[in-house]
Amino acid sequence: MKKAIMAKKIGMSQIFAEDGVLIPVTVLEAGPCSVLQVKTVANDGYSAIQVGFQDTREKLVNKPVKGHFAKAGVSVKRIVKEFRLENSEEFEAGQEIKVDVFEVGDSVDVTGKSKGKGFQGVVKRHGQSRGPMAHGSKFHRAPGSMGGASFPGKVFKGKKLPGHMGAKKITVQNLEIVRVDADKNLLLIKGSIPGPKKSIVIIRDSVKAN
Repeated sequence: MKKAIMAKKIGMSQIFAEDGVLIPVTVLEAGPCSVLQVKTVANDGYSAIQVGFQDTREKLVNKPVKGHFAKAGVSVKRIVKEFRLENSEEFEAGQEIKVDVFEVGDSVDVTGKSKGKGFQGVVKRHGQSRGPMAHGSKFHRAPGSMGGASFPGKVFKGKKLPGHMGAKKITVQNLEIVRVDADKNLLLIKGSIPGPKKSIVIIRDSVKAN
């Protein structure tokens, strides 16, 4: 059975395994997520489930959206996503997806938006080397050659230059779940995941799981 859930990143911590090994973990508040709609090939052209996460005030949504939540019989949610699952027909509107769908030892892929770092130069953005920092040098952290004079006479597309860094959708694959706390809706995943604290991430079954 394919599984997926939305979660809020709480932060990083560490736990000890039974053999005494220290394991760095990311703590996530996973779900509960409410199923808003089950999409089928017959009606929508593809198979998926639409889920909502985190309650919000009704005044923040318009009437059509409010009616969409009411039809599913769930409270108004702040975040709505779709999961394309092979077994989506097994779900029904109003059903809750909780953290206990995952088990210790499961391999998952985590998708989130990385931390935004604003406008950065080539040294920080691309890891390029700087020039000499002596007083006589007039080249410190610049991008370097920009394409020559007569040939090629242009800057090639894709050249690594200064620009906006971070705030991109990133997926980290094959992470291991080391603890599941169903009472507190907490999920502990080994290692780090993209995004700052309080950001929303999506957790799915790993596509490369053994």
